[in-house]
Amino acid sequence: MIATTHYSDDVNANLAPPSAWVQRWSHLVADQGVVLDVACGHGRHARWFYERNHPVVLVDRSQEAIESIAIPAQACEAVVADIEARPWPFAGRQFEAVVVINYLWRPLIPTLLGSLAPGGVLIYETFTHGNETVGKPSRPEFLLRTGELLEVCRSLRVVAFEDGFQEDSQGLRPRFIQRIAAVREAQNRAGLPASNHQADARPPRYRLP
Repeated sequence: MIATTHYSDDVNANLAPPSAWVQRWSHLVADQGVVLDVACGHGRHARWFYERNHPVVLVDRSQEAIESIAIPAQACEAVVADIEARPWPFAGRQFEAVVVINYLWRPLIPTLLGSLAPGGVLIYETFTHGNETVGKPSRPEFLLRTGELLEVCRSLRVVAFEDGFQEDSQGLRPRFIQRIAAVREAQNRAGLPASNHQADARPPRYRLP
């Protein structure tokens, strides 16, 4: 039996605000781009994106959690699946954003990166080495190594990265946390003169909040 790799925040799951990291970097997602929320729990991040006119796709192994998410069916595709023990339910699909918060299952990471459409954004935040000194999760397989998200995202354009200790605040325990916002950059149109396609010649602008 595989132990859970998803950890909820300390505050009530139905009342918890979205991660500040998600709030900070959600503007990188293309307007009305489809957002995949992995191990979504009670859907606090899905609600954040839905309220900003993004269609959302959710996956979690808890039927109860999925049923608690109050988002209209036309804006939400909700899937109950054990993504650690069963085939990936979105094979062949790509999304404008993949959001992963407080969840780590290393064999799935290549699949998550492959689920990013060109221009798609990965927003990832979870516990890292050192958290075993302040609470759970404490097992090494559930904790990122120092700088690990930078390593796995080396094929992406990293816009922001943090790796450190966060004091208790807003009902959350002290924690060692690592987080990244990274973009799978679209390739320029090969062979087309920049003078005719000036947008291709300009570097992308990832606005910093």
